Amino acid sequence: MSAESVSAETFARESLAVLQHITESSRDTVSRAAELIADCVRTDGVIQAFGTGHSQAMVLELAGRAGGLVPTNRLSIADLVLYGGDAPSVLDDPLLERQAGVAERLYDLAAPRPEDLFVIISNSGVNKVIVEMALRVKERGHRLLAITSLAHTRAVPAGHPSGKKLVDLADVVLDNAAPRGDALLELPAGGAVCALSTLTGAMLVQLSVAEAAAQLLASGERPPVYVSANVPGGFEGNLELEKRYEGRIRRTAS
Repeated sequence: MSAESVSAETFARESLAVLQHITESSRDTVSRAAELIADCVRTDGVIQAFGTGHSQAMVLELAGRAGGLVPTNRLSIADLVLYGGDAPSVLDDPLLERQAGVAERLYDLAAPRPEDLFVIISNSGVNKVIVEMALRVKERGHRLLAITSLAHTRAVPAGHPSGKKLVDLADVVLDNAAPRGDALLELPAGGAVCALSTLTGAMLVQLSVAEAAAQLLASGERPPVYVSANVPGGFEGNLELEKRYEGRIRRTAS
């Protein structure tokens, strides 16, 4: 790729082409993902979403946002401090997500029920805490939906001692179609710029939520969804919906 072709216009054109591709190619897997989500809602389960690094953007896209499902909970490494009593300084370790035992603690702090669905989001799908969480989830009998890059995860070795990757453990895998390394536009002298996984991951999340809502409506059920807190009555209405899941979903300012 020439220097002239690295531009906003090029990124817009190529990223939109990928979004169109995943919309068309992921219909079956999105439908299967939606079934997991709809079944979780029907059985009074909570959708437990987890990711690290920039994958947390997709967690926020799923858990606790306007237009999203109410029974959703965000899991984060910061929970070690917010709910686990650890000193804030533990979050200064850039390699914390690769330490053994972190995922087990995060799982226990969330106190999920058997009917809860886990959604784990990781572009590479190989970091230790990601795979450790997936292993824990499956050991406890939960259904697991993964959002990852198949191109990336197939190109790198497993990072967990088990030799497993996220894709090996999930019941349904949504491929975000991001390239190895995530960046889309190759630079003339090497390297690449403009990450793709946030755009495609958000699209896959919203496609799955839309299809899950359609499935719930088709069976005569009203999807429990958030209204923006910035419209009259939205905040109060959301609080009323959240009462059904009191003590099971956590909403923090961050």
